[in-house]
Amino acid sequence: MEATVEKRIGLKELADKVVTAQEAAALISDGDVVGMSGFTRAGDAKVVPMALVERAKNEKFKIDVYTGASLGPEVDQHLAESGVIRKRGPFQADRAMRTLINKGEILFADMHLSHSAEQYRQGIFGTVNYAILEASAITPDGYLIPTTSVGNSPIIAEVAENIIIELNVSHPESLIGIHDVYVPEEQGKRQPIPLTNAADRIGEKGIKIDPSKVKAIVISHEPDAPSLIVPPDEETQIMANYLLDFFRSEIKAGRLTNRLAPIQSGVGSVANAVLDGFADSEFEHLQVYSEVLQDAVFNLFDAGKVDFASATSITLSAELGKRVYGNLEKYADKILLRPQEISNHPEVIRRLGLISINTALEADIYGNVNSTHVSGSKMMNGIGGSGDFARNARLGIFVTKSYAKGGAISSIVPMVSHVDHTEHDVDVIVTEQGVADLRGLAPRERVPLIINNCAHPDYREQLWDYYNAAVEAKGNVQTPHILSRAYEMYELLEKTGSMKK
Repeated sequence: MEATVEKRIGLKELADKVVTAQEAAALISDGDVVGMSGFTRAGDAKVVPMALVERAKNEKFKIDVYTGASLGPEVDQHLAESGVIRKRGPFQADRAMRTLINKGEILFADMHLSHSAEQYRQGIFGTVNYAILEASAITPDGYLIPTTSVGNSPIIAEVAENIIIELNVSHPESLIGIHDVYVPEEQGKRQPIPLTNAADRIGEKGIKIDPSKVKAIVISHEPDAPSLIVPPDEETQIMANYLLDFFRSEIKAGRLTNRLAPIQSGVGSVANAVLDGFADSEFEHLQVYSEVLQDAVFNLFDAGKVDFASATSITLSAELGKRVYGNLEKYADKILLRPQEISNHPEVIRRLGLISINTALEADIYGNVNSTHVSGSKMMNGIGGSGDFARNARLGIFVTKSYAKGGAISSIVPMVSHVDHTEHDVDVIVTEQGVADLRGLAPRERVPLIINNCAHPDYREQLWDYYNAAVEAKGNVQTPHILSRAYEMYELLEKTGSMKK
């Protein structure tokens, strides 16, 4: 056994469990429910899933795969394409898997990420036969130290009948110490989560495991797949500027200070780019309490804007990943990674008073938001944590460009084709056209703000035509709609390839 591996298996009774990926993959049977570590392409098991893909070339079998959130392509893409996955949850973000979900070849259980740990506890997914968990070390006192995500790994380790550990020695040892693993007790018996500041450490250094469950340890040298976010562009910079001006107005109104409130930023290029806009602003001593730490957070650390960041995973582009992981000691005392049922917990989100910034696919003229389904039917990625944060945050903000597909699609529509976040959970909508502050407004008061401030100019007349016709047909009811016309823009898109009349 190489010295690095021997050093990282501190629990010596497990040293004889080291096997090949193929031997570990052979333990999994057709029909098994498998829980895997990983959250947004970070800290996911890699070599055992690839061994399952190889096995599938000569053997037909299917498994259900449940995780923390999305995984890298070596899991989601290749397992999907190999035909191994029967059912997947609670979140995914892979093109190949998305295609198979929308063909009906893979079942997908979409759910709020803060709820998924309770689903494991209650046995909703069935008996979890195997957990495949990536770790950077196993301590002498029996703690599994995660790598770049915690996600659902603690609860998966607790409920699984058997555990396979991928010991990834490519991750720096400096990861040890950045995790804060707090697992609530059973519902009805649990105490309030003792977290009153984003920087509070409330749990253990790692995941306490039952050594008797460990059936195999596989050595891995595979790095995380890099983030796919793209750099900010002119329009996302405009959106960032609108958002910063909105925060300035909140300070002027006495609702915020220059330190704002802890910030949550959703996954994706738009939310990351908007967060990047803080770098050249006057705001300082910021805290982040989020689910994923993307490039923008570390850029803000370097700019001296963020004092502390808490999340459940770190997902970085290839270039920034080299810079951060090659010098992790610089950030180690400024970050904590927690289980997702803590990072996304409604009680904590409400207590800390978060500013929540998430990405919408589309919004309607009354403020309902669709985050998941293209034209109401085709799944994109899933609701993820956006619902956890939007409903419980001090400020639930959704950002989106006002158009898609080069202008063929309007992101502001009369009625969203699928509702993930009702108007009750959406405080502010921001596009490159402007800001709509919807707080305290009746539905008919929201309409002019959303159409005039957020819709693309090419679509404003269509949207006003619909609304005015609805008022004429229905009168000044609470929420004027003509149901037979509410989806005309989607019908036009289907017929002509554009929502424009």
